[in-house]
Amino acid sequence: MNIIDSFLRFSLLGAEWVMWVLIALSLISITIMIERTIYFFGQRPDISKFSGEMMRLLSKGDIKGAKSKIEGVKGVSAEVARVAMAEAHRGPDAVDEAAAGALIQERLRLERNLAFLGTVGNNAPFIGLFGTVIGIILAFHDLSLNTQGGASTVMAGISEALVATAIGLFVAIPAVAAFNIFQRRIKAILGDADAVVHVILSGLKGQVSE
Repeated sequence: MNIIDSFLRFSLLGAEWVMWVLIALSLISITIMIERTIYFFGQRPDISKFSGEMMRLLSKGDIKGAKSKIEGVKGVSAEVARVAMAEAHRGPDAVDEAAAGALIQERLRLERNLAFLGTVGNNAPFIGLFGTVIGIILAFHDLSLNTQGGASTVMAGISEALVATAIGLFVAIPAVAAFNIFQRRIKAILGDADAVVHVILSGLKGQVSE
């Protein structure tokens, strides 16, 4: 048996299983979208409420007061600020290094499972196309066994096969859209956190220069 016969036997299984794979990928993608949406919704502190006050306290040398200002505040910016402020007694350089490490850790948390969305968005159309190719092969094979059916036999099979491509696109488009939205949100969140770090560094360096 050559490779063509082997693939033909595989194709005769039909494309329905491909559609079920796409549906499973879609359900997983939707679950990730919901989980990430809830997570990002909790990452929306108003940093302007405490960054300015922190700058004022740090410029006075009140490190303890600056630390207390961010206690209980939720979000990436506040978490990075807490890590940075924990090293304030060691000087601006230590704060900068601690903040850089915290930003890396927070980025990993923010990007959790997003690689799956990106992979699904990029590959679901090809999975659907694979199902369509299998369906077309099956349609022509059926025609070879039933030549009396004519074009109607092929067209019915091809129309069913094209459903796989449609499902692939249906799965990919929301995944790509969600991936891009979340990436933009991550960029904004990390930008806010970086801004808070610069506020802290500015305050601490101002103390050193005095």
